[in-house]
Amino acid sequence: MNSKNLATRCSTGVPGLDDVLKGGLPCHNLYLLQGKPGTGKTTLSMQFLMEGTRLGERTLYITFSETTSELNMVAASHDWDLDGIHILEISAISEQLGRDNKNTLFHTSEVELSKTINVVLDKIKEVNPQRIVFDSISELRLLSDSSLRYRRQMLAFKQFFIGRGATVLFLDDLTAEAGDLHVQSIVHGVLFLEKVRAGYGVDRREFHIVKMRGVEFRSGTHDYLIKKSGIHIFPRLVASEHTGNFTRECISTGIKALDSLIGGGLDRGTSNLLLGPAGTGKSTIGIQFATAGANKGKKVGIYSFEESPTNLITRASALGIDLEKHLKSGQITLRKIDPAELTPGQFTALLREEVHDQKLDIVIIDSLNGYIHAMPEQGFLMLQLHELLSYLGSKGIVTLIILAQAGIMGHMQTPLDLTYLADSVIVTRFYEAFGKVKKAISVTKKRTGTHEETLRELRIGEGGILVGEILENFSGIFTGVPKYLGLNEREIKAHNE
Repeated sequence: MNSKNLATRCSTGVPGLDDVLKGGLPCHNLYLLQGKPGTGKTTLSMQFLMEGTRLGERTLYITFSETTSELNMVAASHDWDLDGIHILEISAISEQLGRDNKNTLFHTSEVELSKTINVVLDKIKEVNPQRIVFDSISELRLLSDSSLRYRRQMLAFKQFFIGRGATVLFLDDLTAEAGDLHVQSIVHGVLFLEKVRAGYGVDRREFHIVKMRGVEFRSGTHDYLIKKSGIHIFPRLVASEHTGNFTRECISTGIKALDSLIGGGLDRGTSNLLLGPAGTGKSTIGIQFATAGANKGKKVGIYSFEESPTNLITRASALGIDLEKHLKSGQITLRKIDPAELTPGQFTALLREEVHDQKLDIVIIDSLNGYIHAMPEQGFLMLQLHELLSYLGSKGIVTLIILAQAGIMGHMQTPLDLTYLADSVIVTRFYEAFGKVKKAISVTKKRTGTHEETLRELRIGEGGILVGEILENFSGIFTGVPKYLGLNEREIKAHNE
C-alpha cells in the first residue's frame, strides 16, 4: 500500500475504536472482523457503514446468511435507520442460482461460487461503494470447497478492491475451519471481538487488534459494551500518554488533629490508601475529607461500590456532616457503582470522563473491595490500578482509596497488597481497653513528606470525628489486645483530683 493510503483514515463511527486505532482505519484496505456469534460483529459493521453514509460516502452491505428484514430488525433495536446503505441479500438469490444450474460437467459448489461472485462484483460495480461489508466470509469458505480455491478467491478480491479504492470489512463468525489463517495473511488488519462468560453478573466483552500493518495502534485488551446506541469500546488506559501541570497543595481533612497526624493533609497528585477492618470509620473519614474539600471550593467525586447514596447521606447527617448540601450544589458528585454490572474498563472510562468534564480535585473510591470483585484477575487488576492512579496523579488529583480488611482484631487479611502503589497509607484498628472496644488510627507511610509516627484514639459519634491524644501508654494496639503500660482510668481520675 502506498503512503497516501496509510495517511488517510476512515472514521469507524464506533465510540472508542478510533482512539484505539489512533485515528481510524487506514482507508482503501481490507480488514477482517472476527468473533463468535453474539459478539456484535453485525452491530459494529452497521456503525461503520452508517458513519460512511453520514460522511456522504456510498456504502454496501453484502449479506450471505441474514435477510434484509433481519438486518432492519437489528437496526431497529438500536433506533437506527439503514436508509442510504445499499444491501445485497445473497440468500435471496442463492436458491435461484441452484435451480438455474443445468451444468453436469462441473461440481455444483464450483458453479454456484462462480455465479455468486459474479453477482457480488456486478453489484459493487453498480454501486461503486467506498465502504463495503461482507457478512460473512464463512459462507464463501464453504462454497469454495477447498482451501486453495478459497485463498485464490480472497486474493482475487484483494486485487479487485485495490483498484476501486474501497475500504472493506470482512466478517468472520469462526464457525468453519477454526484457526484458518488464510484471510488473516491477506488483509491489512484483523479486529477481534470476544465475549467472556463471568461467574456472576454481566458477561465481559473484550476487543483487541490482532494486527494492523504499517500504523500504530493501542495494543492490548479493551473492554466494550453493546448498548442501545451501539457498540462502545473503552480504550485501555495508558497513563504515560496523559500529562498535566498543577500547583502543589496540601488539602486539609477538616480535622486539625488528623491533619497533624498525616503531616498537614493530603497532597495534590497523590494516591492515599485508607486501610482497616469494617466498622472502624474508613468511609466516614472519606466523607469528612470530601466535605472539607468541598467547603474549600474543591470538586469531589465519590464512587461508592458498597453503600447507596441514601445511606451515606443519612449516616453523614447523623454525624453532623452536611453531605447533602454539597451534592445539591454539584460540588460533590456521588456515584453508586455496581461491580456486577460495570466492567473495570467501563469504570475507568467513566472516571476519566468526569475528571475531564467536572475538573475534579478529589476522587474517593469506596471501597476497592468492590472493584476487586469486578475484576478478580489479580495480576491484571494491579496493572490497571497502577495506570489509573498514575493518570489521576498526573492530573493533580488527590485520590483516597478505601480498602476493607478481613477480621476484627488481631491479624488482618488484606485482599490485595496495594501499599506499594499508594503514596501514603492510613491505618485504622479496633483494640480492647478498660472493658471497651475502641478505635485507633495511625499513618504508616507518606512519600511526599513527614508524618507523625504515633497511634491516636479515633472516636466517631454525634459530634463527628474526634482524633484524640497519643496512645502512649499502650503497647500492641495493632494486635487488637494491647498491654496498658500506664495508670488505669480510676488511677488517672484519682491522680487528677
